[in-house]
Amino acid sequence: MESGKIDLKTLENFNKGLNGLFFTVKYFNGSNENFVSDSVQIVTGYSPSEIKKLPENHYSLITSDDKPRITKELVEFYDNDKLNTLDLIYKIKHKDGREIWLKELINVERATKSSTILAVKSVVQNITDIRINENELQKSHDALKELNTTKDKFISIISHDLRAPFTTLLGFSEILLNEQDLTEDEKNEYLRYIYDASKSQLELINCLLDWSRLQTGRIKIDPVRLNVKTLISNAITPLTGDAVRKNIDVKIDIPTDLNINADERLISQAVYNLTSNAIKFTPEGKEVLVSSSRFKEGMIEIVIRDEGLGIAEENQTKLFKIDQKFSLVGTTGERGNGLGLTLVKEIIDKHGGQIWFYTQIGEGSEFHFTVTESKNIILLVEDDKEVRTLYKNIIEQALPNFEVKFADNGYQAIGLYHDLIPTIIITDHDMQLMNGIQLVEAIQKKESNRTVPVIVISAKLNDDISKKYNKLGVDRIITKPVDNNKFIQMIRECLY
Repeated sequence: MESGKIDLKTLENFNKGLNGLFFTVKYFNGSNENFVSDSVQIVTGYSPSEIKKLPENHYSLITSDDKPRITKELVEFYDNDKLNTLDLIYKIKHKDGREIWLKELINVERATKSSTILAVKSVVQNITDIRINENELQKSHDALKELNTTKDKFISIISHDLRAPFTTLLGFSEILLNEQDLTEDEKNEYLRYIYDASKSQLELINCLLDWSRLQTGRIKIDPVRLNVKTLISNAITPLTGDAVRKNIDVKIDIPTDLNINADERLISQAVYNLTSNAIKFTPEGKEVLVSSSRFKEGMIEIVIRDEGLGIAEENQTKLFKIDQKFSLVGTTGERGNGLGLTLVKEIIDKHGGQIWFYTQIGEGSEFHFTVTESKNIILLVEDDKEVRTLYKNIIEQALPNFEVKFADNGYQAIGLYHDLIPTIIITDHDMQLMNGIQLVEAIQKKESNRTVPVIVISAKLNDDISKKYNKLGVDRIITKPVDNNKFIQMIRECLY
């Protein structure tokens, strides 16, 4: 081996199997011998011969945004006879079109007297994965930094809000304890102030605790199949008193066949908060409408619309943000804690949905959010396997948003009912162990707060059987053999 030269064969053997780096060696001794290791193809997609044919070897692959910087660094490095090593980091265009990051360590050999460059040796490493990880870490760092700033603002806001009601509580309590000559009206007025302040404080603490638990993962999201109309009716029932006192008509416009996959308590909390705000900021005698429909495939949209105050443009960006306290006084002096919408957004985010709003001063606001849809389920109670298959095919061809589940008998149907929460039950009347009448009675007894439409199919229909079903609220009975069109029409009538 000549002095100062690398045995290229040894180097080539050494780099075999190294997927993440390649070597280059170039001699300026008259022959301009140029070596590029085979592993360059693994890193760049180009073979050594292809690299050598490029005007600037692998530097020709550098992306346009990095090229000026790298060219400048190389020129300055080669011109400075006091430097022998240089580190470079840059992007290149792989042969398949993607961009990858490379780190290159360059070493030059210079003539002792003239500083003429005799050889340039490089080790080039693919650092794309490292760079991606660094970027992710930087994003995480920036997010944590922002979160820390948000936390500081949030603590400052909450510290003030937690202290503020105690001025009212302690002040009026002291008056009640020390003033002996208060009238009954004055006592009742001061007690009302204490009650309102205590209620506001409790709502603030509950919102704060729920938000904190969602943030830290201490509340487990437990999605189940929920009927939207039933869910919303139950969620806003506690607000009936507030609506009646303000003579506000709260209307629900929701088809019975909409179902979602959601945590019942948390989604109910979101609906409650949004409807409570709608009532709070709507003048007496106006209307609040809660509606729902299919938003897009796989998602259900829920809308709470009011005819209230609306939100000024300068305040709209403050909504849903934990570090920007925003609260308005209701139309009859009701006060909020400013955390309700923040909690709602956290709940919707945890469910993989979206929330947005439209608002105009003096005309009201609309809050929209989406939740994952759960297909409508028909619970088909039929002991004949061939008949079950026939009915399933008829239903799913005509109603693609329905899924048919089977029960062989009434006892099995009762067991499945709670887990499935069916949109409709279709049952044969003539079954062993438990007939259709007994099944309907058992379900109504078990689920007294929810009415599920029932369609009865019978081959032995008579007036006595029909009267019994009518008494139970079942007025849709179809005789065998089933007429397909009439069958589907009956299902649609149950829903719409």
